[in-house]
Amino acid sequence: MKPSSIGLRLKDAFLRVDDGLLMRGAFFGLLAAAGAFLFVDLREMSLANAALPGHDPMTTDAPVLPPALTDGVPQTPPVEPESSPEALRQPMRFELTTGGVLKAHGSIDLGAADRFAEEIAARGEYVKAVSLNSPGGSVDDALAMSKLIREKGLNTQVATRALCASSCPLVFAGGVAREAAENAILGVHQVFNAGQNRPSPEQAMSEAQTTTARIARHLEEMGIGDGLWINALETPPDRLYYLTPEEMAEFKLVTAPVATAKQAD
Repeated sequence: MKPSSIGLRLKDAFLRVDDGLLMRGAFFGLLAAAGAFLFVDLREMSLANAALPGHDPMTTDAPVLPPALTDGVPQTPPVEPESSPEALRQPMRFELTTGGVLKAHGSIDLGAADRFAEEIAARGEYVKAVSLNSPGGSVDDALAMSKLIREKGLNTQVATRALCASSCPLVFAGGVAREAAENAILGVHQVFNAGQNRPSPEQAMSEAQTTTARIARHLEEMGIGDGLWINALETPPDRLYYLTPEEMAEFKLVTAPVATAKQAD
């Protein structure tokens, strides 16, 4: 068969194809191309985020209080915490004080939730409230502590110039009544992998999305407004979004201010 005959046959076959079929083929071709570009964009974003330093309070080279989220030069926190950076970097420790207030001080290290549960079990009904002073740490431990606080019907507090940052507000959210004193320092930011063995970009993205869903669901169950977590998601892990008293009330993070300011150790 001559090449010219083959060309004529192909032309006739093309002209007989339904226009709708051609449109659908073009649409799915564009969709496939868009999906490929989206995958590349997400991979590049994930690689960039994986390289972004996070706020790990257990390391000595990271600031206990990251700078505030700003468009320009990073700003310092609104108030300097009462406790020293060295004290805040220590693994979380517990001390029962007068009035049934259990002070929880230090970073939320791996295993903090187990020690907290042991402390609550040992103290029985003596504990009425948990006073937090922590730069944050393990999200899993923070969620477990928060759930136990709500299960036991305990209140939570953040004293004057005490710190509750990163994952610590998750613990704070567990309180039945939640009080923040004047000049209490509360801040949130994105979750991140602080471990030495970082996962692949795809795995890191999947884990971050799963953790984000768990946190959002927990805050909803605790009666906290969506605005709190939205501000956290918008803040890189090397910065903090410091909450104003008005925002704490708006997001229902606090139920009432502390009547008498208490000093952090």
